[in-house]
Formats: sequence, C-alpha cells, structure tokens
Amino acid sequence: YDARSLDPALEGRDVLLTGVVTDMPQRNEAGLRFTLAVDSAALDGRQVQLPPRLDVGWYAGGYSLAGEQVSLQRQPGDVRAGERWRLTVRLKAPHGNRNPHGFDYELWLWERGVQATGYVRAGADDPEPQRLEQTWAHPVALLRQSVRERIYAHVEQRQFAGLIAALVVGDQGAIDRVDWDVFRATGISHLVSISGLHITIFAWGAAWLVGWLWRRSFVLCNALPASTAALMGGVVLASAYAVFSGWGVPAQRTCLMLATLAFLRLGGARWPWPQVWMLACAVVVVADPWALLQAGFWLSFVAVGVLFATDAAVAPASSTEGVLRHTASRLAAMLREQWVVTVALAPLTLLLFGQVSLVGLLANAVAIPWVTLVLTPLALLGVLLPPLWDLAASAIAVLMALLQALAALPWATLTLATAPWWMAAVGVLGGVLLVARLPLSMRSLGLPLLLPVLLWQAPVPPTGQFEMLAADVGQGNAVLVRTATHALLYDAGPRYSLESDAGHRVLLPLLQALHTRLDTLVLSHRDTDHVGGAPAVLTMQPQAALLSSAAVDDRLQSLRTVQRCVAGQRWEWDGVQFDILHPQTTDYNSARTPNALSCVLRIQSAGTPPQVALLVGDVEQAQELQLVASL
Repeated sequence: YDARSLDPALEGRDVLLTGVVTDMPQRNEAGLRFTLAVDSAALDGRQVQLPPRLDVGWYAGGYSLAGEQVSLQRQPGDVRAGERWRLTVRLKAPHGNRNPHGFDYELWLWERGVQATGYVRAGADDPEPQRLEQTWAHPVALLRQSVRERIYAHVEQRQFAGLIAALVVGDQGAIDRVDWDVFRATGISHLVSISGLHITIFAWGAAWLVGWLWRRSFVLCNALPASTAALMGGVVLASAYAVFSGWGVPAQRTCLMLATLAFLRLGGARWPWPQVWMLACAVVVVADPWALLQAGFWLSFVAVGVLFATDAAVAPASSTEGVLRHTASRLAAMLREQWVVTVALAPLTLLLFGQVSLVGLLANAVAIPWVTLVLTPLALLGVLLPPLWDLAASAIAVLMALLQALAALPWATLTLATAPWWMAAVGVLGGVLLVARLPLSMRSLGLPLLLPVLLWQAPVPPTGQFEMLAADVGQGNAVLVRTATHALLYDAGPRYSLESDAGHRVLLPLLQALHTRLDTLVLSHRDTDHVGGAPAVLTMQPQAALLSSAAVDDRLQSLRTVQRCVAGQRWEWDGVQFDILHPQTTDYNSARTPNALSCVLRIQSAGTPPQVALLVGDVEQAQELQLVASL
C-alpha cells in the first residue's frame, strides 16, 4: 500500500484520530456522514499513518450492517464544516463490486480523494468524541452549510426544502430517492443537479448582466470592451457559483470548457467546431483523466458535439443577447436543441442506463424554462430574501404535479436490454443523422442505424436449460436464475450502510441491463446480508412473488405478502424443475437459529444428463447431513 491507501493491518481496528471536517455533513434519520481531513492518528498509543481523506459515518442508537452488530449510545454531535474533532473511528478500505452494470463505489470515492471509510465509535466504553475548535480552513463549505440550515428552517416541507438546497448549494443528498425516480422517468435529472446546463446558463446570464452594467460606464468601456468584460465576467461568476454549489465534478468540467472557449474567443481564434470541441474535451481529460470512466462526461461530450454538428450551439455572449431580443425565436431554438439532443443521445442513454424517457421532450419543454427562469432565480435570491424560498416551494409544487403525472403514464419510459457498445456507437451516429441539417434522403439513413439498439435482446437460455448469475454483493448472497421466459432471484444481498444496499447498487442495474422481470424472489432466511437489498428489488419489481423461510420486517410485509417455503414445494418453468428441499414443516417449531431455516432450492434442467444446481443459503452442518441423507 502507499500513503494514500489504508494499511490492511488497521482495518477493523479502533483508531483515535484528529481531523478537520472538509464539507457539509449529510444528516439523515440514522445519523450523519462527513468527510474528514486527517491531522494525526494513533492506535494503542502508537502513531499510525492514515489516508489523508476519510468518509466517516456517525450513527445514532444501535444498528447492524452486513452481519456486524454495533451499539452506539451517544447521539451525533452538531458537526460543522471546518471544525476539528478528535474521534475514535473503525476504518476499512473501500471495496467495490465487480458487476458489469452496477455502481462503481470505489471510483466514486477515488474521484473525491477518499481512500478509506469508517464509522465513529461512540459507545459507553469508547472515548467521548471531542470538538476541539472551529477552524477557517473551509469557509465556503461552512457558508454552504449555514445557507442549507436556513433553507430547512424556513421551508417547512422537507421535500421542497431538499430540492431548493440542491439548486442553491448543490446538496444532491437532500433530494428524496422517490423524487429521483420521478426525475429519471421524465428525463429532467440534469435540471435538479448542479450540472453543466446550470453552470452554462448561469454564465450566459452573468455575461449579459456584466455587459449591461459595463455599457453604462463610458470610462469602463474605454478601458475594456464591454463584450470582453462580459465574457470574462460570465466565466468568473459561473466559476464562483460552481464553487459555492460544491465544486462537483460536472461543474468543474463545465468551468474548464467555458474557460477554454473564452480563451479562444478572446484570442481571436476562429477554429472549426470539431477542433474547438476536441480542445475543450482534451482540457477536461487532462485535468481529470477519470472523467473518461464517467457516464456524465460522455453524455455531455456527445451532447455538445451534436449541438455543434447540427448548428444548434450558440456562443454565450451573442446567444444571451439573442434570448433577450428575440424571446420567441430563442424558445423555438431551445425546443429544437432539446429535440436534437434527445434523439441523438437516446442510444447512448440506453447503453449507459438501460432506459430512456419517452416523455422527456415534453417534460423538458416545460421544466427547462420553469427551472431556469423561475425556480433557480427564486432559490438563489432567497439567500438574500428568504421569503422568496416560499415562492420557490410553490414553483416546485407546480412542477412536481406535472412530472408525477407524466411519470405515472404506462409508456413514460422505454426500458431495453443494454446493447453492446459498438451498437450504441452506431445508434448515436444514427441519431445524429436524423437531426442533422442534411437532405431528407441522407437523414433517413439514420433510422436503420438506430434499429440494432432498439431491437437488441439479451441472450436467454434455450427451453429446458437455465442460467445462473451470481452477483458480486460482497458479504451475503444474490443469485439470479433465468430460464427461457422466467426469472428467479435467490437472496438480495446485504445492506452496505444505512444509506445504500445491494438492491439499489447492484441488483436493479443488473436486472435493468438484462431487461429481466422477476417472477419470484426467494429470501433464504432473515439475516441482513441476505435480505438487505430486498425492499429495493420488490419496489421496482411489483409483479414478483416473495418466498421466505422467516417472518420479514414490516417494510417487506407492506410491499408483498410472504409465502412460507416448505420442503415439497415444486414448480416448472420452460422445462426446468424447481424444488424446495428444506425446511420441513416441523423445522419451524424446532429450529433454534435463522440459518437452520434457510430455504434450500434445487434447480434441475431437462435432458440427459441433467444440469443440477443447489442453493442452500446458510444452512448448518446438521441440515447439510439431513439433505445428503435425503438425496
């Protein structure tokens, strides 16, 4: 290991460390999480070296994660950005999962400069966490935290307060997961995060304002042309907004691209658009090589190129003036731009996310001007005049009513199996041809290029055979079994933390990429490393039946009626035989542990010789011997 990674000998050990909180803590019903810059650390009185940045959780009460029971009595303190704390923390190196379609947790932490995660040990036998001092090492983060607290104190409805906080200070964690589902279904996720669109529109508005004010002064215009001042002011103010909103990776890329375009314009360069496009992207990649592994980079990269290629992109200064002078024509141009980007990016969106919004064009036609011209200005001006946040909340209520109605439509989204990358590349080319300023005969060639992506089906086993995919969920179990027309999920993996689980992080992306509808979810027993991801799976797969050996918690009971698994249950799918071998009915009265009640499922294909698989959960030795004797 190197100085940036965690020494394996320190994993699972209680380390006493001193560090400074570098960003806004994220608070939820379970506690809070924050990033800590380490000053010093000690283990058993001996100084040790830790990674410079840690992602730390401080949970309230008792909880159990991935089979480990932890009891914490002390409530989390009022942690603020810039504070120096002395804490006892149990650490581990971040471990991602090797799944082709899931969330890359390690890469996400790596981009944030985090090389270890952990939680505060605050039990009765642990040293009490101590707040040492308030430093001024992170004044912007402290200001953002203060503004967020003012928003939550002023806006009563947490849902609306979270959306306002996301727009003002870039707190994406403040948005409810249910709202994110609505935004994805309607294709407007980019509008409620501090994305390239926000920064670019802010730059245009700032450039117009600086130019308008500059032209009011004869002295200033003599010193520097108003157009130059507007361009420079737009980039500077947009960068300041990006810093205040958290300086997220998308905002950083946008500021770099804006600065590159401004540099070319101020230098009098009149390059062809492909060269401008490639230079801006090269600057971003040099500054952040990891951008090449991010879906957001490729979406914005291709979107900007499509707008350039179709003549829909406009230089910031002139386009801002055009918006003001020709509102009607610019609105028409914005609609065309949205149409161009929607059609051209649909294949790439299907490749990266497995779905595309069919109502996105309509939703964006309303949401873009509403969020850009009404909601965001009200949210930002509310920092100076808090009553404007009430108007912003009303604007959110109107928007959410429309979006929820659109998301509820049965055809709101198109979900397809994830096609190979080369098919998506051909599909993007087809989308560009369809919207390009070319003769109709040439544009029509784009349609056949789109067909491979739209018609692609993930391979399935032939009749009489089955396929097993063991998802990498870390500790625990999750196995997807597919036949020609049916699918079963055996266990749903663990709950990684109080904020994430295997269902959202691994299983739902896998099911979506394969375009698979579950017929049955089998939960072998009630241990959290086997059922942690079940709520997410059942929520997104409402047609799936639930089979389990133990009573499940109230949340699962509210999602699905539980059928008890008992030896002798049998069914057949596409010539493949499924048999429950354990537990017996009498075991429910005599078993002492949940493991002993694990549902044991045997799967047998047709043909000679048949292929047989046995899924046993966590049965113990006595049950294993019983099964061997009965087979």
